[in-house]
Amino acid sequence: MKPAPFAYVRPARLDDVLAELAGGDGKVLAGGQSLVPVLAMRLGRPATLVDINSVEGLDELTRDGSGDNAVIRVGAAVRQRTLEHSPLVAAVPLLPLALPFVGHRELRSRGTVCGSLAHADPAAELPAVACCLGATLEVAGPGGRRTIGAEEFFLGAMTTGAGPEDVLVGVEFPVGRPGEGHGFAEIARRHGDFALAGVATKVTVGGDGAVASARLTGFGISDRPVTRDVTALLRGAGERPAEQDLRSATAELAAEIVDTGGDSHGSTGYRRRLFGVLAARELVKAHTRAASTGTEHPS
Repeated sequence: MKPAPFAYVRPARLDDVLAELAGGDGKVLAGGQSLVPVLAMRLGRPATLVDINSVEGLDELTRDGSGDNAVIRVGAAVRQRTLEHSPLVAAVPLLPLALPFVGHRELRSRGTVCGSLAHADPAAELPAVACCLGATLEVAGPGGRRTIGAEEFFLGAMTTGAGPEDVLVGVEFPVGRPGEGHGFAEIARRHGDFALAGVATKVTVGGDGAVASARLTGFGISDRPVTRDVTALLRGAGERPAEQDLRSATAELAAEIVDTGGDSHGSTGYRRRLFGVLAARELVKAHTRAASTGTEHPS
């Protein structure tokens, strides 16, 4: 199929982007890797595509702040492949673990980080990473700029806290700190396909090696990323938890949060089993990395 007719504009200023979006019948175009298929299948029929690639500053990838407030800021036009190969990505260890799973290399060369977040596919990797890390998203709209926490941004399948006249201009990922460890895994029919189930984890240990906090975000299992504090779960597995020690608890967690309907690729029960296994495995990996010297290497 071909898209329905639309107008195309390429403003050079953010104010002009917002003016074009006024009225709610426009759609932002950055990388187009999510939007173009939607248009081709006529699942969306915007009157105007507003290309933001010429807007100054939206292609910036920077490290801002210091200490506990340090963040990696990713502008709306930054490609996934650019972030994947930037030296800055090592400062947020969960990102290099997750980015190779985002589509295929060719798609990441064009697709943007913020585009994936704004599209809010329940099976997408980057929304889950944002939720697990507590990232902050910056949205510009008719009323000015505002920030939204990742967990509040994703409201449902392809539904976010950004309105039809808003544009997501950037996202800030907290820089990793000593004593933190992360894990990421997903199961898909083929590499690059949408995940049947996936998990992102973050574990923090104190100076005595004890678990201080643990977070887990599942994706592909509901209509949005689902995040849980699993500190008590990990502490209950002992000082040096093994995957088998967590299986029972993660299976119970899966029964609670995996509510996506079954389809030709897998039933709800199958996805629950996948999630339970992945959650246990990646919590152990995150704990091991957190308890190590503090240098994480994607694997």
